[in-house]
Amino acid sequence: MDLSRRIPFNTLLPAHELLAGEIRSAADRVLGSGSFILGPELEEFEARFAAYVGVKHAVGVASGTDAIELALRAAGVGPGDEVITVSHTAVATVCAVERAGATPVLVDIDPATYTMDPAHVEAAITPRTAAILPVHLYGQTADMTALEAIARRHKLLLIEDCAQAHGATHRGRKAGSIGKLAAFSFYPTKNLGAYGDAGAVVTDDADLASRLRRLRNYGQEERHLHVEPGINSRLDELQAAILAVKLQHLDEHNDIRRGLATTYRDSISGVTLPVVDERDRHAYHLFVVRHPRRDAMRAWLERRGVGTAVHYPKAVHQQPAYRHLQAWLPVTEKAVEEIVSLPMYVGLAAEDARYVGGLVSEFARR
Repeated sequence: MDLSRRIPFNTLLPAHELLAGEIRSAADRVLGSGSFILGPELEEFEARFAAYVGVKHAVGVASGTDAIELALRAAGVGPGDEVITVSHTAVATVCAVERAGATPVLVDIDPATYTMDPAHVEAAITPRTAAILPVHLYGQTADMTALEAIARRHKLLLIEDCAQAHGATHRGRKAGSIGKLAAFSFYPTKNLGAYGDAGAVVTDDADLASRLRRLRNYGQEERHLHVEPGINSRLDELQAAILAVKLQHLDEHNDIRRGLATTYRDSISGVTLPVVDERDRHAYHLFVVRHPRRDAMRAWLERRGVGTAVHYPKAVHQQPAYRHLQAWLPVTEKAVEEIVSLPMYVGLAAEDARYVGGLVSEFARR
């Protein structure tokens, strides 16, 4: 064992160095243009991102949280409405539902994929239910085939939270192209990450896209004409230009992540590995394994120079700010006690992934 070896859970520097020249050129172009908000860089990125996802419209906004809120508001979901979602997600998902004025209704997850379990959705539907909001977690899509059928049967909106699933597919369809609307985050650690907060909403519906563009800019229809209440949530020109560069490399970088995932699978034993339907493509935003002695494993790896994280150590309904959301979610509550995220990023060497895998296996044998 090499006690001097250090493998961080994540670092963004290697990926930046790969694209540094292209990104500096894009940034210089924006800085020299004198146009920084709602300009040509945003329009270009929106067009490219919509084409990548396979939809007609993308609307850049200030964050992934805003993207969910604005998607709900654009679709008319608000006070008096319920939105079915999960508690095993970043707090942002539930926060955005409440910011839109709606009530989150939390359902349990599939024990294998950690995404929304369709078997629990139908029982949660009430006359107040307006939308189903599945989260594509860790880079894997939820069971959208089953959820589409439920949404269609009950005439409900299906809105995707794609914050961790850039480039993932479900039965050949890109994440974000399946629901009526979809929300993306471009937080710096995402597979497609900006150099600050950023997000987007995508849709095939021209009317919804038009309303989204109003809502992100104070409800403004044209200059100085505000036709409805909105917010300030605009994806700026600098971030749009950076994202346009990185979008060109997204598939290549996702392939790197999939290669690292294969290395992990080949070198790890004794823990529960990610379960992936062979008909889908996982984007491996995170590589999450499971072990009943998770905390001991993390400490053991840390002493050997390996960083880890937990996504997430508490479900949303267990957080002090959201205890008003009463929910019985045994699968979720068990999972958050056992999951651990291993290092996964562009720039992680296959040799290092193999080393981490060996350490995980060694711990599991103890």
